[in-house]
Amino acid sequence: MHLETLAVHAAQRPDPATGAIAPPISLSTTFERDPSGAYSRGFEYGRDANPNRAALEEAMALLEGGEVAAAFSSGMAAANAVFQALAPGDRVVAPNDAYMGVGKLLREVFRPWGLEVVFVDMDDLAQVRAALSTPTRLVWLETPSNPLLKVTDIAAVAALAKARGAAVACDNTWCTPVFQRPLDLGVDLVVHATTKYLGGHHDVLGGMVVAKAATPLFKRIRELQIQAGAVPSPFEAWLTLRGIRTLPVRMRAHADHAMAVAHFLDAHPAVEIVHYPGLSTHPGHEVAARQMRAFGGMLSFQVKGDRAEAMAVAARVQLFTRATSLGGVESLIEHRASVEGPTTKTPENLLRVSVGLEHADDLCADLDQALRGSFARIGP
Repeated sequence: MHLETLAVHAAQRPDPATGAIAPPISLSTTFERDPSGAYSRGFEYGRDANPNRAALEEAMALLEGGEVAAAFSSGMAAANAVFQALAPGDRVVAPNDAYMGVGKLLREVFRPWGLEVVFVDMDDLAQVRAALSTPTRLVWLETPSNPLLKVTDIAAVAALAKARGAAVACDNTWCTPVFQRPLDLGVDLVVHATTKYLGGHHDVLGGMVVAKAATPLFKRIRELQIQAGAVPSPFEAWLTLRGIRTLPVRMRAHADHAMAVAHFLDAHPAVEIVHYPGLSTHPGHEVAARQMRAFGGMLSFQVKGDRAEAMAVAARVQLFTRATSLGGVESLIEHRASVEGPTTKTPENLLRVSVGLEHADDLCADLDQALRGSFARIGP
């Protein structure tokens, strides 16, 4: 069945009580026991399970091609559960340009807790191979990376990891299963911030772990979901599932608009470089073309100038909103280094862009007027 059909129909059933096509929101925190004492309808307590959360997990497992899924209250809660499912003393290999929140989590929480964490350049297979020469429990991938959009060869890294007995988890937030299916490329766990494209409207917070199979590692993640209780509310699960219904259509528009914006910026005299794997000049373009169905709605670019110049460009936009996050219908822009703080490795002249669903010509015109103010001070 095609993904567009799955997105519309996954976990979608008319309500048996009323025939309602839109699923009801089940707000109850507790559920009735049978006279025998059993819970034959599958629900006991809201932290353990909820009808809306169960439907969302079912849909995400189907979309990613996995067997099981666990929903969390945020993307970071999902990532936290993956790392906490390991044991003190276990070794993790992660990308040196991972999302700043994941990097901080590994350095500031899980290293002191007892995990051994090694950061490598994931688009350099020699570095990955060297890191895996020491026994490793988990390899964490993020591709394209945030915010430099480096591309990791998922299948190649997964093969190296499996040969050494390591599990592989991949953050698929930016691509979604519409554009990239890591489980088909050898990955064991796929992680999402459902806050982003899956919800799609900047109005819901959530996370997800999808597993190829119900392995002991996933079962431990499920235990942590229930026991630690970092679960989404029924309404958040309902909103996310509603967002999934239109995900394939939205993602195609995001990618089409991002490609147009990337080509525009790539030719602009005030732009130093554009980071977007859809450009043939991008170092990871060949790998991205092989493992992605399209190149996504995220890009970043570096202006000609310094931090002040980049901040000035961001201040002059009219259609873009200066805000953190991504994946909604509105286009966003931000100076990433100032968000990441003093330890950032992100270039100071870089702006990260989440390309929304506005007309691409209008977005390009907005960036042009913002950049021309910059370019006037750089030179002819």
